[in-house]
Amino acid sequence: MAVMTTGSDPGERRLSRPPSDRFGPSDADAEGSSAGPEAPAGSKARGIAYGTVAALVGAVVTVLLGGVMALSAGLLVVWASAGNAIGLATRIGGGPAFQAPRRTWVAIALALAGVTLGQVGLWWYAGTEGGVLPLLPYLGETFGILVPLEAALAAGFAWWAAR
Repeated sequence: MAVMTTGSDPGERRLSRPPSDRFGPSDADAEGSSAGPEAPAGSKARGIAYGTVAALVGAVVTVLLGGVMALSAGLLVVWASAGNAIGLATRIGGGPAFQAPRRTWVAIALALAGVTLGQVGLWWYAGTEGGVLPLLPYLGETFGILVPLEAALAAGFAWWAAR
């Protein structure tokens, strides 16, 4: 704290700035030069990367719940949640640099790719357990209509969250 003596009264001492100024912007900030790095505003690549991570997490959860734990209808909830997460991750990662029309299409594509990867993972897991069916007959016999419903839910929730 800088103490400054004024000329009006020889014993009077005053601060050069009020103590509350330490909570406001500094002189350097007011001039435009900040001391630390600024937060990035987002980019298309970051939006796609964040969405891809969310899609991969959805695919892994699909294999764990659908393969290891043998759940089937619960995968609808997984892909509704994963689609929402993909849309949000794409929007948050992209920030203002990734505009809505393209961002929503990317989120939908990532959601559908995640569902596809999850279904291939389920088929692979079934093969490690002794399954011998090809991919499409396996998915048709084991999960039936749930696979297209998962894709529709994931795409719908991704579209909703990314717009």
